[in-house]
Amino acid sequence: MSTNVWEANEEIQFFREYLRIPSVHPNPDYEPCVEFLKSQASALDLPIRICYPANEKNPVVVLTWEGLQPDLPSVLLNSHMDVVPVFPEKWSHPPFGAELDEKGRIFARGSQDMKCVGMQYLAAIRALKRSGSRFKRTIHISFVPDEEVGGKLGMHAFVSSQDFRSLNIGFSLDEGIASPTPEFPVFFAERSVRRVIFKIGGSAGHGLLLMPNTAGEKFSYILEKMMEFRSAQVRRLEDNPELQIGDVTTINLTTVAGGVQSNVVPPLLTACFDCRLSIDIDISEFHATLLRWSEEAGGDIEVEFGTFQSTPRVPPTATNDSNPFWVAFKRATDDLGLSIKLQVFPGGTDSRFIRHVGIPALGFSPMNNTPVLLHDHDEYLHADTYLKGVETYIKIIANVANA
Repeated sequence: MSTNVWEANEEIQFFREYLRIPSVHPNPDYEPCVEFLKSQASALDLPIRICYPANEKNPVVVLTWEGLQPDLPSVLLNSHMDVVPVFPEKWSHPPFGAELDEKGRIFARGSQDMKCVGMQYLAAIRALKRSGSRFKRTIHISFVPDEEVGGKLGMHAFVSSQDFRSLNIGFSLDEGIASPTPEFPVFFAERSVRRVIFKIGGSAGHGLLLMPNTAGEKFSYILEKMMEFRSAQVRRLEDNPELQIGDVTTINLTTVAGGVQSNVVPPLLTACFDCRLSIDIDISEFHATLLRWSEEAGGDIEVEFGTFQSTPRVPPTATNDSNPFWVAFKRATDDLGLSIKLQVFPGGTDSRFIRHVGIPALGFSPMNNTPVLLHDHDEYLHADTYLKGVETYIKIIANVANA
């Protein structure tokens, strides 16, 4: 296909327009996104509401297509408006230029994560409305802020609001990850995030002494135990080719702080570990193990377990006949001849907040045969992949909205 044909495509034009909005951290401005989505709602002849569950700088935008049986639980198609920071000098194209090269690649931050999915939802809705389709269930298309920094001011706040409860959500679709193979990953669960912070107290004094119970000695013990745990998970992954990164627990030392100068033994060291607990890990037992290691290290260690992201473990979304939405989703992918693989999402998405309030959710981004470039330099999505994804969502949305 020639570049002219891609550039003339209406949906490609809308996608590139959305990508050019620099809703980028650390200080994203969402108002241009809101104005763009208002224009989309007008073109689609859909009502739009803007909610502010956290504060006035973090809007949640919801477009609604009412179903024939509006009392039924509705379908939520969720995406986030924010994108991660860029280092323009590392890009071969302007990161918010949405340039289309001769191969059909659209370069922009958010082209994979995840402005593509939000616009594919709207493109699919546009096609379905133009075809005269109507469905049993109401469909809500939400665009939320703050996902890339944890979601506290976005979906986390939204699911607790009356605005969210009034939507009567029965099922949610959200983002997945690109796949470099022909297979499409479908995510039915997420690992539990724990930011484990050890505040390690110890004897302080001159660096020429050999004092007992120093913070450094205790930190050494804690580090050894955490790295042993990590090594066991590395071996699990290496020994079983069927396992994905989301099936194991990951532990990484991310920050160490403390000390005043080179010849003073400090009274306090602080170490933070990023821990992503697999769904087969007993969280209470994991916490107890860390506390035991802290006592074994010599005591005087305070352990903090993360932030608001540390939601209680919730059951994975059912992927069997007990879940009519899964049945409808699977039937759509089967009819389209797609090869899908169920996986546990290795990171964190807004789906964890949806599942936490008891709503089944699947993560899915129709981007196969595509290098994984989320958060990377020169992030891009091929125009044909984008358009095929629209066709995929047309089938999936029609099925789940009639489930």
